[in-house]
Amino acid sequence: MALENFDIPAFLRDDWQRQPRLFRKAFPAFTNPLEPDELAGLACEEGVESRLIFQDGEKLRMENGPLAEARFATLGAQPWTLLVQAVDQHAPDVADLIEPFRFIPDWRIDDVMVSYASDGGGVGPHFDQYDVFLVQGLGRRRWRVGPRCDDTTPLRPHEDLRLLEGFEPTGDFVLEPGDMLYVPPGFAHDGVAVGDDCMTYSIGFRAPSRHDLIEGWSEELLSRENDDDRYADPGLPAQDHPGEIAASALDDLHRMVTESLQDREAFARWFGCHNTTPKYADQDWRPEEPVTEDEVREGLEEGLALYRNPASRFAFVARGGDALWLFADGTCFEASGASAELAKHICAGGAIEPDPMVVDQPEAITLIAALCNQGSLAFEDED
Repeated sequence: MALENFDIPAFLRDDWQRQPRLFRKAFPAFTNPLEPDELAGLACEEGVESRLIFQDGEKLRMENGPLAEARFATLGAQPWTLLVQAVDQHAPDVADLIEPFRFIPDWRIDDVMVSYASDGGGVGPHFDQYDVFLVQGLGRRRWRVGPRCDDTTPLRPHEDLRLLEGFEPTGDFVLEPGDMLYVPPGFAHDGVAVGDDCMTYSIGFRAPSRHDLIEGWSEELLSRENDDDRYADPGLPAQDHPGEIAASALDDLHRMVTESLQDREAFARWFGCHNTTPKYADQDWRPEEPVTEDEVREGLEEGLALYRNPASRFAFVARGGDALWLFADGTCFEASGASAELAKHICAGGAIEPDPMVVDQPEAITLIAALCNQGSLAFEDED
């Protein structure tokens, strides 16, 4: 499935993280990749994050999944919406929706959330802290978009939902199957189903907050620091006032903190591991018995393709020359030469058919075996 009527350079220049944008017939031949009953079935499964939002009088109420199968039969005529996260990890055809958006780096991709709504169903006016492409799959949905919001924007009192108080739309669109609306972080929006059987696919892109980066990186540094590494001041001069913290002492104390924080190479390694740690790790592909390097060679010699676990995350950081770090599910692997080329191939996605020469490259064989044993990869004939 390919994007059409969509100019990537113009979008990145004019719209990305700047303003909402409607794209009519972005997918002119769109075929709905998931049946509503399949989505409802996922919402009933343990380990799948789902929410049911429905109208209760004049208020919206929310129930978290897993839902009982009989729950949907009790909803009646009231407007309701079912939201299921990370459907791309359970439905390959839904995962294919990510491919057209890979002009944005993989490390920014979050997941594909799918929503189904009855007539009038929605989640209320709100704003999110991530970029999202809203692709209409079935039926019609009316989207209203508003101004950019922030943490000072008034919200309605609600236990579960962050609903905007006094939402004033600046744009109003009804999306048909194949239409797409892009909404940047912080912009108010409200989607309401127009008629029954309304399904929308939300391809979301995450962005770490400064708070999360500082917190995570600091925790990593603290885990490595030695408590015996303390401030020292040999040659301390006599001081005019005993209550003063001298500028020279502050300089030394500040240096103790910033020297570790500014280790860019260590930060890159930490961030690669942090960013590729799976958000949902329910698809466990780890083999019952460890895969040996001989078994990897045999699989490659037989021409078997390798596949990425749909719940896995991959990325790499180039380190100069032909060396790189491959990050897979929170683990860092050092690679160079043939194994580095293999790592790039793995990160490219899709079925992985390594160069036949890889069979004679011990480092590449070792890398494949390690990735198979941690459940990130599997040969095509494995369950």
